[in-house]
Amino acid sequence: MKVWIPIVVASSVLLAGCQTPMNNTQKGAAIGAVAGALIGKGTGDHDKSRYVWGAAVGALAGSAIGNYMDKQEQQFREELSGSGVQVVRDGDTIRLQMPSNITFATDSSVISSNFDPVLADVARVLNQYNKTTMVVEGHTDSTGTAQYNQQLSESRAWSVSNHLARQGVDTRRLTVIGYGESQPIASNDTVNGRQQNRRVELRIVPNRQ
Repeated sequence: MKVWIPIVVASSVLLAGCQTPMNNTQKGAAIGAVAGALIGKGTGDHDKSRYVWGAAVGALAGSAIGNYMDKQEQQFREELSGSGVQVVRDGDTIRLQMPSNITFATDSSVISSNFDPVLADVARVLNQYNKTTMVVEGHTDSTGTAQYNQQLSESRAWSVSNHLARQGVDTRRLTVIGYGESQPIASNDTVNGRQQNRRVELRIVPNRQ
């Protein structure tokens, strides 16, 4: 049985650690430099429930939807260029694919501090285009047990969702779900395929009238 509960997040605001702002290419380089060296285990401090459905905030209708999503997509591409986050457009939906090797340490749901500036860029665009609802999806490869992968996917999705909320994204817009190993986008028989499958995706859809 699915359990429906409200999202609970900390009220504190994250402060940037660097006095000199980095451009997107520098952010991506910094993330890549530490991705291979990060090793550890951990779980985020969050609720373990799998489904938390967000509510619509503002709405769009008709031809305004496509134009609104076009502008939001373009801004995401500009803000996230060189960061390691892939921006994928599918009809009126925008997907942001965040590979786990640049977002989390191995077997951990604690977001790498070097990824904080990138998520701040994501939050900035989301806050500007607030007539959308977001599903934060956690995914893993098939290594390990299905139960472990399910828990890890949920934990990582919660970490990203809570981080965005601390950056000012309205929690009523957020839905959190873990898919575990059930939705691969590549073969789990290869190292590269497994790396692609370990990811968090932010699926952004317009609120329709």
